[in-house]
Amino acid sequence: MKQKLIRTLRVITALLLLGWTGSALADPRIALVIGNSAYGSVTALDNPANDSRLISKKLEKMGFDVRLLTDSNQIEMKRAIAQFGRDLRQGGEETVGLFFYAGHGVQSFGSNYLLPVDVSLSDPADLDLMAVEARSILHQMASARNKTNIVILDACRNNPFEDLADMDDNGLAEMKAPTGTFLAYATNPGGVALDGEAGNSPFTQSLASHIEEPGMPIEQLFKAVRVDVLSQTRGLQTPWDTSSLTREFSFSPQQTPVPSFETEDLAWSAIKDSEDPVQIMLFLRAFPDSRHANPARERLQQVMSNSFAETRTDPEPAPEAPQVAAVQDPPSEPPEVNDTERLMFDLAASDNTINAYQTYLDSYPGGAFADQASERVAALELEAQTVTRKAEAQAEPATAQPGEVVTLNGRLTFGNDRIRGKTIAELVRGSPHYPPIEGLPEGLWKDQSCSGCHQWTPEALCTQAQTYAANPSSESIEKAHPYGGDFKANLRSWAQGGCLE
Repeated sequence: MKQKLIRTLRVITALLLLGWTGSALADPRIALVIGNSAYGSVTALDNPANDSRLISKKLEKMGFDVRLLTDSNQIEMKRAIAQFGRDLRQGGEETVGLFFYAGHGVQSFGSNYLLPVDVSLSDPADLDLMAVEARSILHQMASARNKTNIVILDACRNNPFEDLADMDDNGLAEMKAPTGTFLAYATNPGGVALDGEAGNSPFTQSLASHIEEPGMPIEQLFKAVRVDVLSQTRGLQTPWDTSSLTREFSFSPQQTPVPSFETEDLAWSAIKDSEDPVQIMLFLRAFPDSRHANPARERLQQVMSNSFAETRTDPEPAPEAPQVAAVQDPPSEPPEVNDTERLMFDLAASDNTINAYQTYLDSYPGGAFADQASERVAALELEAQTVTRKAEAQAEPATAQPGEVVTLNGRLTFGNDRIRGKTIAELVRGSPHYPPIEGLPEGLWKDQSCSGCHQWTPEALCTQAQTYAANPSSESIEKAHPYGGDFKANLRSWAQGGCLE
């Protein structure tokens, strides 16, 4: 049974962390993206600058700290590559490094070169003086000794120096990369890639379309790109990759979908009979002030108790009574902790929020970990209060204090300029200024009616406001609100005055 407890804890914790934190990623991610189109002495290209901007936006969404260069000369490219290496070295071994280049690229005597926009070449012997050797990027990555590096080269458009002796090789040569590196080319070694006619190259367009797919391993991602490009170019271009990675990598982690509930009543109706503890915890996360919160906590405890009960066979024998009654020092740890209680506390610790610890304390007010949970609640409240005080010190001064009488239909005199001068009744029919759930995509809340996010009848709103009045130190600061903390302060004053109309 202990092994099942450990497995269940790991699975639920992983799901909760992914579902509650969205794209939060454990390892630092650093990227250098270069796109060169506006060449002066060789053939200009239409799409590399567009390609680099497209990939930069995608990588930023995937958690990368991106530096973007477009139409760069040799000095700018070399300085950026050197800084990229310094950033990787400072990031540490867990940092993921990525280099993307779109533009002209050539090979000479087995070495690959990326061409800056100011390249001018009359003799092949000058190539290493006028261009940027691709191997220099690999050297910078190797010096950082980080475990995961990715190099993507959409740089085989054509050979701008095919009339020069010893420069008649097409495409790029295959490179040997340090362990822990994934190398991707827009086409096979010696092949030519198409620049594209729709604003982006076929290779970059396909890469951008697949990079956000949750949980797709990088190897599978570039297989999908290869299939797309072969189809689009009718077999003329075959993307190529080689890997020495030693760990799994996905640009976008697999995520547990968070239910998009219109109201908390619908949310509760959807999960009240659920056997899935993740969905119940997500409900408590989304609606900590709900009138269904206590039944949800009871349901969660029941579900987890049932889960562990399935693994029990014969009851454990009771310990034998001591033969001699003697005064002993109290044990340093509780002699026995209920499996369900331990799991609930471990879940609270993994989430590390006031609401999570409070959920544990509500279920086990005298539990074995109650003191630890209470200490974390106090610490998190103090931290939140400190942040709130700093924010209030920088905020626009209010024209009135939150202790003044507030009514449902009276004009608010306290708060920021988004709520001051409006009534509570008007605001609950308006659109939220902040996501009602942290990390919720804008499409699900921006320009929507707040009444669609909450059951904001006057009665239900008063019940919510009374919660703030009863426990202002935690409830008003623990969770983001569609109108921010100033609106909660007004709701608290409204409840203290009796929820007058």
